[in-house]
Amino acid sequence: MEITTDMIKALREKTGAGVMDCRNALVNTEGNIEKAHEILNEKGIALAKKKGDRVAEQGLIETYVHLNGKIGVMVEINCETDFVARTEQFKELAHDIALQIAAMSPQFVSSEEIPTVGDEEIDPQTACLLHQQFIKDPGKTINDLITETIAKVGENIKIRRFARFELGY
Repeated sequence: MEITTDMIKALREKTGAGVMDCRNALVNTEGNIEKAHEILNEKGIALAKKKGDRVAEQGLIETYVHLNGKIGVMVEINCETDFVARTEQFKELAHDIALQIAAMSPQFVSSEEIPTVGDEEIDPQTACLLHQQFIKDPGKTINDLITETIAKVGENIKIRRFARFELGY
């Protein structure tokens, strides 16, 4: 099957992967965009795991105010370089995470932060930001969203901390 530039462009828009990576994935799947997307997704997850140990000290602080000033969020998201912190993909991720925090009110970034208190157990799916379903795409978790962005920008990304304020609470 002939791999067209339109097919490569469509796959690039879906995944953010490079032209040659998209072309190779399409060649390997004989033009099947969905299978090529899965291959690139797996490659992105492997890339994200490799980058997970790298230091992320740059980044930005995103703020979001909702409901006429009744809910406010401040979140610190880190990456490896200030170059990536200024990209639209990183800024969009930060904004989406701020929206998620405003909407879903997580208590912790990850399950490692959950304190052990007697017999009472806290459900990490609702209490931990990284485990929550993404409000814009319930088929993904916030961790999946971060992994996808790592694959696109090529740097480690970490949510360092957040604060959510609600008037009267």
